[in-house]
Amino acid sequence: MHDSTPDSTTGPGAQDASLLKVLGNWDALALGFGAMIGFGWVVLTGGWIASAGTGGAVLAMVTGGVIMGVVGLTYAELTAAMPKAGGEHNFLLRGMGPRWSLVGSWAITGGYVTIVAFEAVALPRTAEYIFPGLSRIPLWTVAGDEVHLTWALVGAIAAVVVTVINIRGVKIAGAAQTFVVLFLLIIGLILVFGSVTGGSAANMEPFFTGGSAGFFAVLVVVPFLFVGFDVIPQSAEEVNIPARQIGRLVVVAVVLATIWYVMTILTTSSAMPADELATADIATADAMGAMFGSDLMANVLIAGGIAGILTSWNSLLLGASRLMYSMSRSGMLPRWFGVLHPRYRTPVNALIFIGALSFAAPFFGTQMLGWLVDSGAPSIVLAYILVSLVFVILRRREPGMERPLRIGGAGNGGTVIGWVAVVLCVALLSLYLPGMPAALTPPPWILFGLWWVLGLVFLLRIPRGIAPGHDAEERLLETLADRRGGAR
Repeated sequence: MHDSTPDSTTGPGAQDASLLKVLGNWDALALGFGAMIGFGWVVLTGGWIASAGTGGAVLAMVTGGVIMGVVGLTYAELTAAMPKAGGEHNFLLRGMGPRWSLVGSWAITGGYVTIVAFEAVALPRTAEYIFPGLSRIPLWTVAGDEVHLTWALVGAIAAVVVTVINIRGVKIAGAAQTFVVLFLLIIGLILVFGSVTGGSAANMEPFFTGGSAGFFAVLVVVPFLFVGFDVIPQSAEEVNIPARQIGRLVVVAVVLATIWYVMTILTTSSAMPADELATADIATADAMGAMFGSDLMANVLIAGGIAGILTSWNSLLLGASRLMYSMSRSGMLPRWFGVLHPRYRTPVNALIFIGALSFAAPFFGTQMLGWLVDSGAPSIVLAYILVSLVFVILRRREPGMERPLRIGGAGNGGTVIGWVAVVLCVALLSLYLPGMPAALTPPPWILFGLWWVLGLVFLLRIPRGIAPGHDAEERLLETLADRRGGAR
């Protein structure tokens, strides 16, 4: 299904209706759920259990799911009210104005980009479990880790393939996503079956360990694990379902992801004692092999991990490109990012930009995995704080705004939910600061800083004095056009 209408690349404001509405219910849900289920459940589960115990890890994950669920409720209402590509970008533009819109949009885009790059590094890391001789032709050493050409090329070539799939159209990307998510769910069912038949409750002990430090060690990875439900708002202009239903899918995706992570913890911990899991190469894969007494089944789980990499990669590349497209359409980013492919109607330049970053990431080695996780998480939480805050602002400033899905009923329940989301996210953000349980090391802060230095350049280009409102984008574009006219 292609639209042959000529593509205008003369300005960001000329393409308002050019994205194709081709995604259905299952496509949208697969994008949101698949974005959250990346690679972390394969490699991080053993560490969660070692840090907090089976019960502690489950408790931290459920707590994180509740936090993300509360934030998801604010997204649900706002997405249903403003079903336009870009999600956060539109919410903040209407409620807080262009500059705050750029801050929130740049924050979530940074989170997306770090995870897209993470998946490009995770893929060869996973492939090496199946093909131990993958690392050949040494290139250089990064933070004590030797990078090999053959290893890096696995991630780099995959980056090209995933980017090309997204350029060729959201329908193709959505269909691929649905297929891979179904495969991922089959792997989950096999895990549950293996736990019931080959696992042991005795292996789950101790249920709690590490105290509050162990609990927070698991909780701090929640933003990284759950980012992706907000991909559904990014693709809202390409979803051919009622606005109210788009909002509901956001919450459903968060609930499903929480169930998935809890299932992973319980099945993995039942397979092997905690001390063995802590020393496993890839804990969940080793657990699968132990439950079935078969190395083949460990490799089947790795195939599930690769499926998770691809679903997360595909979804977040789609989400990040739509955000950059929306920011360009509003004049916040250069017009180049707003160019659509003349045949496939996808934001081709934004996709190429993000694809190039993910192509380069594997050449920095496996140390980049941890750095990317840590550098993206604070930006993600910052975006969630701003969305929760603008939810409250719009409830008070525009009580009569059409809300196809109203959270918390007709009274003040929704406002309470919004403030709870703000407080929970501020508390989560504080965990990354110096002296706190998840204080970042210098390399992640450097990556974080580089992203925000670039963001500051774009922020300073936005004129002051443009008030928020439903027509803020139009007023911003007019001001920018006047400024260009005056410059001539």
